[in-house]
Amino acid sequence: MNRNAISLPIILSLCLRASLAMGKDDTSEVSYFVDKQRGWFWYEVLPEPVKNAQPEIQDDQQKPKPDIKPPSDFHAEIEPKTQAKPSAEPQPLSSAWLKQNLEHYLNQAIDDPSPENVAAFYYLQRVMMDKAERFTNAARYVVMSDPQLDETVRRPVATYAANEANHQASVVAERALKAIAAQAGILFFFRSDCPYCHVQAPILAMLENAYGFKIYPVSLDGLPMPNGFFSQFKRDNGQAAMLGVEQTPALFLMKPPKQIVPLAQGALSLEEITGRILLAAKEAGWIDASQYQTTQGIRNTPMLLPAAGSISPAVTQDPQSLIQALQRSAHFGSTP
Repeated sequence: MNRNAISLPIILSLCLRASLAMGKDDTSEVSYFVDKQRGWFWYEVLPEPVKNAQPEIQDDQQKPKPDIKPPSDFHAEIEPKTQAKPSAEPQPLSSAWLKQNLEHYLNQAIDDPSPENVAAFYYLQRVMMDKAERFTNAARYVVMSDPQLDETVRRPVATYAANEANHQASVVAERALKAIAAQAGILFFFRSDCPYCHVQAPILAMLENAYGFKIYPVSLDGLPMPNGFFSQFKRDNGQAAMLGVEQTPALFLMKPPKQIVPLAQGALSLEEITGRILLAAKEAGWIDASQYQTTQGIRNTPMLLPAAGSISPAVTQDPQSLIQALQRSAHFGSTP
């Protein structure tokens, strides 16, 4: 018998046992001979070995644990924070209650238009309208009983009285404008190619003839206007830049020697020009406030303008004290 033939099975058996023993050490590797139908998938990513989490658990167990308070102490801490103060509900059918609930009743009637829901909404609406009517009647009586609240004292509403107020306003305004013209003039910047300057020039000529204002024309391009108005003009030598002129026509109220007040940079009507002249004169102190108020067709009456800090918060809590404080500020305050 051939000894090599006998030893070959023994060698194969030993190799097989060795391979099985190695497989026990590394269970993630599979022999090609066992799973040969899959082929050589060398590009497959093998799963990472599972780490032992026992040390981390032990570390966690070794960490000091925070003090755990009894449930009674825990509830005692959070109870004051979670408890909210009950909000005061408005009185039923008050204005605050209607403001909060009327829309709810309306939506309820729209979604479920039963006779009861629709009637409930309209009854509440009737309550609100009756409250408004009651307030209107009381307001009319209060206003007509107090001249400081009645606007017809400052400016009449009746046609005949309003016409008289307008007449008095025009008389006082004309007198004031002539007084201003005696001490101030109009500085007029224009360009020869500006169409708005061409139509503004006749208005300024009317202002000059009606009230005596002296017009001082200044040409920005050094050329006269084609319509022949204000042919005796001055050339601009930097005055426009100094006054900030950006658009033409530009108008300034000028009172020698140094007072210059801007009126407009753009075309204005005669009424707009005179109105701005009066306002500028009032702000500059050339006419007093009461005279200016009369030029607007408004009777000179005290205004409710209390000084800052003159009324304390405690006074505002009592309606009667608040009324008296405002009345005192009107009597002793200055007119606009």
